[in-house]
Amino acid sequence: MSRYTEPEWSKAALITIDTQSDTLDGQPFEIPGTSAIIPRMTALLQAFRRAHKPIIHIVRLYRPDGSNVDLCRRELVEQGAAMVLTGTPGSQLAPDLFPRVGLELDADLLISGGIQSLGVNEVVIYKPRWGAFYNTPLEQHLRKEDVQTLVFCGCNFPNCPRTSVYEASERDFRLVLAEDAISGLYEQGKREMQNIGVGLLSTDQVMDAMRKNDKMG
Repeated sequence: MSRYTEPEWSKAALITIDTQSDTLDGQPFEIPGTSAIIPRMTALLQAFRRAHKPIIHIVRLYRPDGSNVDLCRRELVEQGAAMVLTGTPGSQLAPDLFPRVGLELDADLLISGGIQSLGVNEVVIYKPRWGAFYNTPLEQHLRKEDVQTLVFCGCNFPNCPRTSVYEASERDFRLVLAEDAISGLYEQGKREMQNIGVGLLSTDQVMDAMRKNDKMG
């Protein structure tokens, strides 16, 4: 990594992608490997909460009539496929990711383009397509918080995380992929991330960097 891509941990935010109940093992929209990364995602969330750093949960929400669904899945939803449908338990964040028990996503607010607060420095944003920056308030929110470095984790690398990382790179954010806290990651994908200046770090390495930054601060 160069001096232009090295993470600035004092100005870092954590972004979780599409880690919702329907994507977990045995659920209608199961993504292999997503249940397995929940403990490491939880550890990252706890580290960022302790450090009072911004956390943004990015979610996908489908209306049951399919009207806001991407074209490759619209027919499936129209025919009754249960995939992160608004108003269903499966559309909620994986339970361990919420900062406290009893919280639920506000689908109407999110789909309308609003930002839902889950607590201090922790919000949820809905994305209508693969990328977290496409037709969302994410960039504006990050600039307002003076974020320079983004740490990505979640589900499922080939689609939404990968697209979101490229979008973030186009906007000159410094980037880290928590490689053991993201499902669907493969070797060629790792090389491609490194080729655009993304740092591949383990959850422990990210947490260690956060602790060192706290001590320096």
